[in-house]
Amino acid sequence: MSHQSTYEPKTGIEKWLDSRLPIVRLGYDSFVDFPTPRNLNYWYTFGGILAVFLVIQILSGVVLAMHYVPHVDHAFDSVERIRRDINYGWLIQSMHANGASFFFVAVYLHMFRGLYYGSYKAPREVLWIIGVVIYLLMMAAAFMGYVLPWGQMSYWGATVITNLVGALPVVGEGIREWLWGDFAVGNATLNRFFSLHYLIPFLIAGLVILHIWALHVPGNNNPTGVEVKGKGDTLPFHPYYTVKDGFAIVVFLMIFAGFVFYLPSVLGHADNSIEANPLVTPAHIVPEWYFLPFYAILRAVTFDFGPISAKLGGVLAMFGAIGVLFALPWLDRSPVKSMRYRPIAKWCFLIFVIACLGLGWCGAENPDNMVFEFGGIGMPFVVLSQILTAYYFIYFLVILPVLGFVEKPKERPESIEASVLGSSPAAAPAE
Repeated sequence: MSHQSTYEPKTGIEKWLDSRLPIVRLGYDSFVDFPTPRNLNYWYTFGGILAVFLVIQILSGVVLAMHYVPHVDHAFDSVERIRRDINYGWLIQSMHANGASFFFVAVYLHMFRGLYYGSYKAPREVLWIIGVVIYLLMMAAAFMGYVLPWGQMSYWGATVITNLVGALPVVGEGIREWLWGDFAVGNATLNRFFSLHYLIPFLIAGLVILHIWALHVPGNNNPTGVEVKGKGDTLPFHPYYTVKDGFAIVVFLMIFAGFVFYLPSVLGHADNSIEANPLVTPAHIVPEWYFLPFYAILRAVTFDFGPISAKLGGVLAMFGAIGVLFALPWLDRSPVKSMRYRPIAKWCFLIFVIACLGLGWCGAENPDNMVFEFGGIGMPFVVLSQILTAYYFIYFLVILPVLGFVEKPKERPESIEASVLGSSPAAAPAE
């Protein structure tokens, strides 16, 4: 959504710089005077929260890298030394470890909001695709970072996941050997993961800039899904949304501080407090909580499908669960963006959210354990995982495409301004 610049340099230095490198004008037009839909609610504050946590992760990671030793004989002890002997090392390490979890909390809420309000639809397809690429890089950085403390769960998690990659036809073995740098997970693997873990956040930062650029071309989506039609539909980003985002960021940081200071290890696994031992396998290997839904999808495939083995099928399903997000703008054919005006789609989305949470629960449990058992009849977690996995893919590949043709949406407001001021029969207050 291009708009006429209103920036006026006042001092001689500003005028000199503006005529040669208008970076101040760019910042002013992008973050001060940028016209933003006037009906954005607090679900739209997670973009700013994610930017803050990206900075926290990069800065704390750089400091930790100054003291971390990427060697199998010293990695675990170096993390303990950071916690115990480095000035404020306990704080920085806790911020970095818990910051990863809060980063994923914010990105999942950000993505669910985009799904509900149709932020992936034209003209914002590129914006959505860049966001999914950022999410993929976040997962890669988080996985490699989880290996670095070289605890029991770190080592065995790396072993299990990299072996799964080897199941891919043609390229799998090559990718696994490149990741290992050896014939098994070891010192070369740790060095490679450390290097990539350090590099990827800077790639994410670059993509975030592209993400913001792609956002500023068509402008923000909004809860009604109605595009901006006039000046009455928008407000300048500052002070209206800087204050709103700032308040949400402070609240989120307060919750984050509670974990950093009082529950620094609650989101991790107890076995990771034990140094890695290739000769002792943990009783139950699980990834970090933010990978659990995909881990459940991986384990849900327990049968061969023609020439595709169960192992390969699980890997394809796990990667397919993310890959389908790239095609989402073209799978949902409904002309209505916001599910606020799509009654059937709203209920299907609610079930989808429950399915994702259920997959996270299944991923944390042993697949042979029972969800329930009554009168000798029960349902093991692997069966529940299969049901929820089926719904996950049906939602994207069947429900959304079909609803685009058969669903009758509710009447939408004529404009964003009408939805806010209630001057339209179809007006609805911001959720």
